[in-house]
Amino acid sequence: MSTSEKPEVVDRDVKDKDRKEDDKEEGKGGFIEKVKDFIHDIGEKIEEAIGFGKPTADVTGVHIPSINLQKADIVVDVLIKNPNPIPIPLIDINYLIESDGRKLVSGLIPDAGTIHAHGEETVKIPVTLIYDDIKNTYDDIKPGSIIPYRVKVDLIVDVPVFGRLTLPLEKTGEIPIPYKPDVDLEKIRFQRFSFEETVAVLHLKLENLNDFDLGLNALDYEVWLGDVSIGGSELAKSTKIEKKGISNIEVPITFRPKDFGSALWDMIRGRGTGYSLKGNINVDTPFGEMKLPISKEGGTTRLKKEDDDDDDDDEE
Repeated sequence: MSTSEKPEVVDRDVKDKDRKEDDKEEGKGGFIEKVKDFIHDIGEKIEEAIGFGKPTADVTGVHIPSINLQKADIVVDVLIKNPNPIPIPLIDINYLIESDGRKLVSGLIPDAGTIHAHGEETVKIPVTLIYDDIKNTYDDIKPGSIIPYRVKVDLIVDVPVFGRLTLPLEKTGEIPIPYKPDVDLEKIRFQRFSFEETVAVLHLKLENLNDFDLGLNALDYEVWLGDVSIGGSELAKSTKIEKKGISNIEVPITFRPKDFGSALWDMIRGRGTGYSLKGNINVDTPFGEMKLPISKEGGTTRLKKEDDDDDDDDEE
């Protein structure tokens, strides 16, 4: 063998050694990648099998089941969905109602219950707005007005794998600050006029002092002529009172003057008297049903017979 062939043998040996080292490294890298892929696949299968996920929540509605001149009861409906295979506890509910960035009411509901596995539940958050508290705190919020509101709710839940989570929610809307209507008994028109039984129609003027319409459905009242109560009656038909508007309604009434003595009879025959009126009206509003008080003390009304001409009203 010539010396010229020796480098060729050495080169072949080196190449074989390098090839073996490369194969070794490739084998090592391929094994690690396979292990990683296996672990990833197993993790996905475990996660898929267990099915843990973050719960979701949404404010689905804000209701006003009761409202009057003193307060408004509000219920906030929050729908919570639990995608997990086990129940999750609802630890706390923090809520805040504000108007134009000013707090109206806030509170905390602890230990609010449990959301079932793979289930959903509507949690109701009851809130009460006391109008005197609002008006005493904010001078620019006037009775009869409508104010914007923002409901902020933080749901705090405890979810396996994820731990304790806070789900922030918001909802906006409007709420009224109601004001009682002004009432006047403009006149009493007698349809049948006798000492035994008198049938009359009360002509009432109702002024709506609110920034929203009132749908008058029912009227519960009592009328005094002088110091004598002649009773009350029911509303003959419903009517609508526009916001900041006036409506005239007619309400029938029947009473027996002889039950009240001669003083009432003389007063009626005198064709004019002082009166007082107290009661309530039931109305529909854009915010739900309301029961609002009506009252008038020390008013003066006119007493007219059915055939009297209304042109004489100003002369009474």
